Amino acid sequence: MNRLKLILAGLLACVLAPAAASAETLPDLGGKAVTVVTENAYPPLQFVDPKTGEQIGWEYDAMNEMARRLNFKVEYQNTSWDAMIQSISDGQYNIGMTGITIKDDRKEKVDFSDPYMRSQQFMLVRSDESRFTDAKSFADLKDGLIAAQPGTSPFYTAVYEILDGNEQNPRIKLFETFGATVQALKSGDVDLVLTDSVAAKGYVDSSNGALKVVGEPLGTEDFGFIFKKGSDLVAPINAAIASMKEDGTFETLNKKWFLDYKMGE
Repeated sequence: MNRLKLILAGLLACVLAPAAASAETLPDLGGKAVTVVTENAYPPLQFVDPKTGEQIGWEYDAMNEMARRLNFKVEYQNTSWDAMIQSISDGQYNIGMTGITIKDDRKEKVDFSDPYMRSQQFMLVRSDESRFTDAKSFADLKDGLIAAQPGTSPFYTAVYEILDGNEQNPRIKLFETFGATVQALKSGDVDLVLTDSVAAKGYVDSSNGALKVVGEPLGTEDFGFIFKKGSDLVAPINAAIASMKEDGTFETLNKKWFLDYKMGE
C-alpha cells in the first residue's frame, strides 16, 4: 500500500503543480443554479460515507469550493455511469463529475474542462491472490475473469492491453456500476478489477485487508468535468481549476483525501 501511495502522490504532484497562469479575477456567476451529477462510486473522489450516509469526497470538496469562488449554487444529483455522458450531452444536468477520463471520442458528445487530476490504472485483486502478479500472467490464466463497466477506460484496457482485443471476450464480465465490480471481486465471482489509482487506494484502504494492488500501472489518464457541448460554464470552471492549482487548494485536498482519509475510521 505504501508503494501505491507514493505512486499516487507523485502523479498528483506532477499534474497539480501550480498552473503557469490563472485568472487573477474569477468570473461571478451571480448565484446561478448549477446541477452537478455523479455516480458516487469512486472513493475517495466521490462516495457515500458508510458512517453517516453523507455524499463526500475530493470532487465534492473541489466543486463546493468552485461554487464559492464563482458564486453559483450547486445541486447534486446521481446517475449511473452508462447514463452519465448522454445525460450531460442532452442537457439534463449542467456538469458531470465521476473521475471521467478525457478522451477524444467522448469529446464528440460533451465538452471537457481542463484536467484537474492525473491517474493511472492498477490491478485490484483479493489479498490472497497468488495465481498472477501482472497483466501477462493474468492473460495466461485461461479461466481468470475480469469485471468492468462497458464503455469505460478499464473495459478498453482489459480488452486491448491485457486480453486479445475481442470486446466480446467471455473473460470480461460486465456490471452496471463500479461498486458492483468490486463486490464481485470480493465475493470471488471475478478475479480482477482494473481501476485508476484514486479508486484503488480508496478500496484497498477500506477493505480491512481483503484487497490489494498488483503489477505495474497500465496507462495514464487525465480526469475532467464534463458539460453539454457549447456550455458557458466551461471557461469559469477552467478559471477556478487554475486558481485552485495555483493557490495550493488542490494540494490540500490531495493530502486530505489521498493520504489522510481512511473510510470507516
